[in-house]
Amino acid sequence: MDLSLNETQQMLRNTAKDFFASECPETHVREMETDNEGYNKQLWEKIVNQGWLGVPFPEKYGGFGLSFLEFCILLEEAGRVLLPEPLFEAVLLGGMPIFVSGNEKQKEELLPKIISGESIATLAFYEEDDLISPLSVQTNATLNNNVYNLNGVKMFVPNANIADLVLVTARTGNNEGDISLFIIPSTTEGITISPLSTISSDKQFVINLDNVQIPSSNLIGTENNAWKTIETIFEMAAVGKSCEMLGAGEKVLDGTVEYAKTRTQFGRPIGTFGEIQRHCSEMATLVEGTRFVIYEAAWKLSNNQDASREVSMAKSWTSDSHTKVCSIAHQVHGGIGFTKEHWIQLYSRRAKAAEIAYGDANFHRNKLANMLEL
Repeated sequence: MDLSLNETQQMLRNTAKDFFASECPETHVREMETDNEGYNKQLWEKIVNQGWLGVPFPEKYGGFGLSFLEFCILLEEAGRVLLPEPLFEAVLLGGMPIFVSGNEKQKEELLPKIISGESIATLAFYEEDDLISPLSVQTNATLNNNVYNLNGVKMFVPNANIADLVLVTARTGNNEGDISLFIIPSTTEGITISPLSTISSDKQFVINLDNVQIPSSNLIGTENNAWKTIETIFEMAAVGKSCEMLGAGEKVLDGTVEYAKTRTQFGRPIGTFGEIQRHCSEMATLVEGTRFVIYEAAWKLSNNQDASREVSMAKSWTSDSHTKVCSIAHQVHGGIGFTKEHWIQLYSRRAKAAEIAYGDANFHRNKLANMLEL
């Protein structure tokens, strides 16, 4: 079985790896942790000019006409350097719901703006209980004279401070699955945002919706039928986040092995000690084992196959394995790895956030158990 990348995919990987290594050094990641906006506009423009926001979208909307699989390759390389710019969010949380379920007018109007970087979009789904369930959606939307009125509170909305468009889930009926998805310009009256403090120092926000009024034409798809869209987007997001963790894990492995080769103790490199060798070998096994289950899920999603089992396998395995890789790296480095000045803590803090994003290991194991009819 040939699991190698084709020429186009390998070229994309090489270009992205070189670009991110040059444009997103550790100093940039640290600067963006304390930056009010959390991203650099000049770097974002360079990413946009590469055309990478259009990788999974058709050429008719200004995209590359490739697939989700190729976008996953980009995310792996972005994860390697902890890219702060909203590549993941703008494409998977902003553009993809419109592409998957929007009408043709919405696609023609909005996707070219997202792909060109003219507009940044994000998704507001989570609420107070932070669960992935239609029952968790308590924000409500009522229709009167072709105008929807929305009220509620959304939690953990990424990049809400820089978003031009916010895609908001809201309850539009009394049944469990009566969820709808709306496009709301961020400047709409009644929207207020408040920043959250997170372990990964990324930009997450609370959005308050107080009698926010939008035309019915801003509904994505049909009323009460958005949950299937959310499930599709969250499957892609779970795999995409796993790809970022894979790239980050590769960097942690490489850096730890290099440290083991150069750090001396008792007159010789610590990498010559059996316990350190065991640690590094386990890290390598975890990282490479992760790759195959992730890309199987990505391939199935890209080919419009049912990938629910593979997605849950990938995210549950990666959530566990990546946090373990970072934990082992700390053991190899010792106390210095826990200092703020050291690079490893940048990765281990983000590992804890990624671990629970779009379903933690337990969430996806429970999904797998249900699929196994247990």
